[in-house]
Amino acid sequence: MRSGRFAVTAELNPPDSADPQEVYDAAVVLSSVCDGINAVDASGANCHMSSVAICALLTRAGYEPVYQVSCRDRNRIAIQGDLLGAAAMGVRNVLCITGDDVTAGDQPEAKRVFDLDSIQLLHTARIMRDYGVYLSGR
Repeated sequence: MRSGRFAVTAELNPPDSADPQEVYDAAVVLSSVCDGINAVDASGANCHMSSVAICALLTRAGYEPVYQVSCRDRNRIAIQGDLLGAAAMGVRNVLCITGDDVTAGDQPEAKRVFDLDSIQLLHTARIMRDYGVYLSGR
């Protein structure tokens, strides 16, 4: 983006296994056609490898991941911890999303959290980045 070019990203569908090779194989294909790789957060309201783990694997392999974080499954404490952890692993790009409703997935009885909405999540990420504080002010 600093170069003035339009950035093109693509979603990496997270695997249903703990095999990092699945992430690396998908990243090779995606990186040949895009600038950034989105680590999807429980796409389709289904359980998959976590987006934080995918970001860690991609960063370690030299890619520039986009960490997708959803409001659906975590409260503000967990979200802030995940944002902090992602930053500690070198993740510099975040995409804040509401998240698919759980009825779209294969576990429709799962509880929705939505402690924050996507606008509040954007605000949270911004104050953590710009001021180094949590929502609590600490």
